[in-house]
Amino acid sequence: MKAIMLQGTGSDVGKSLLVAGLCRAFSNRGLKVRPFKPQNMSNNAAVTADGGEIGRAQALQARAARVAPTVHMNPVLLKPQSNIGAQVVVQGRVVGTSKARDFQSMKPRLMASVLESFRKLGEEADIVVVEGAGSASEINLRAGDIANMGFAQAANVPVILVGDIDRGGVIASLVGTKAVIAPDDAARIAGFIVNKFRGDPTLFAAGMSEIERLTGWSSFGLVPYFSNANRLPAEDALALAAPQIAPRNGPIQIVVLAYPRISNFDDFDPLRLEPGVDLKFLHPGSPIPGNATLVILPGSKATMADLATLRDTGWDIDLAAHVRRGGRVLGICGGYQMLGKRVSDPNGIEGEPGSVDGLGLLDIETVLDGDKVLVEVSGTSELGGAPFRGYEMHIGRTTGAGCAKPMLRFADSRTEGAISALGHVSGCYVHGLFADDAFRAALLTSIGAETSSLNYDADIDDVLDQFATHIELHVACDRLLELANR
Repeated sequence: MKAIMLQGTGSDVGKSLLVAGLCRAFSNRGLKVRPFKPQNMSNNAAVTADGGEIGRAQALQARAARVAPTVHMNPVLLKPQSNIGAQVVVQGRVVGTSKARDFQSMKPRLMASVLESFRKLGEEADIVVVEGAGSASEINLRAGDIANMGFAQAANVPVILVGDIDRGGVIASLVGTKAVIAPDDAARIAGFIVNKFRGDPTLFAAGMSEIERLTGWSSFGLVPYFSNANRLPAEDALALAAPQIAPRNGPIQIVVLAYPRISNFDDFDPLRLEPGVDLKFLHPGSPIPGNATLVILPGSKATMADLATLRDTGWDIDLAAHVRRGGRVLGICGGYQMLGKRVSDPNGIEGEPGSVDGLGLLDIETVLDGDKVLVEVSGTSELGGAPFRGYEMHIGRTTGAGCAKPMLRFADSRTEGAISALGHVSGCYVHGLFADDAFRAALLTSIGAETSSLNYDADIDDVLDQFATHIELHVACDRLLELANR
């Protein structure tokens, strides 16, 4: 099978974006490309056409490769629910939850699913571009590994190691990886890429040579920092602490409550790009600004736990005051559940079994049970009949008198969501609404914001094309293809 794998010296070194860039670059050459990540950990997930879920980064990589995402592009997905435990998704379906220590014993059993998915992708591709997870030098996790060297050895895939010079210490990171990993793993690494370089590349020429000398690996490129990367959807929660697109003082301030177990926060990426909007992710400990026009309660991987955090930080008081002033509130998925009168988890799906009072801003109640809903949807909204498209990804049934005034109407005539009597508070289960240009414009108009001519889908594809050109200039793509063809 023709494949190549990018592993990193650590998390957030740019592996996901580099894989996306290579997928678009190789697709531009007329190749059938498929992205693959054996194991991912993220609460930003996407629904696939085959009815499952995968990491958001793999969905973006599939788009870069110009193919529909499938569950086989990310066969093992971990969705953290606490500091020590996560929901385990295998080939798109939830198979249970596991604590970190227990998951180590699960990994060898999951390798069969990983290799099966890899084989299926290889059957339909000219090349598979594989992304590792975290750091290749985590030798304490090497036994039973399915994410990095364990997979590369089992699937016989050559590896390129990626280091991030922007965070400093890239020489030590790359050379140190060679020093700590096993000799047979080091032998599988054919070369390295230094990513996110700023300044004059000639000043680091000696550094590249020293890395080659000390590791015995070949350089496959020194990649300059790509500033437009922040226009693409982010997968990791680390992105929430990153600078915004640009400092803004727009007339309309939209606040997203970034509670600890926030999920699918990429829902709001299109709002970051709107010039008339000042979008802020608010972390616990910061009060909701009095001048906020719209406050959004996003999805959560543990609704009851994040609702407790919301109360602990005083946001419930701020929200009540915001609504009294006539401010708008929108809940998406877990945030929608929090807005109701009660949330119950009788079977302990998201934590300890129990039931808690909600915020009482919508006349609804939620019970967390039943199968997980994973489906793409479309229809019209109550915002002047504006069309929408998005996807559902949730566990739970929400009922109550508030549902008689729905927020959305699906194409099959089913209704979804709820709107308060005065119309200031609304919520629904549908993710991805703001990526729909028509819905986004209708909502922004309804809160007095200026709308732009932004075509979000076209913008994403334009940035992917820009980055593919960037990759072709600074990465030895021909040599990567030769390496994959061995």
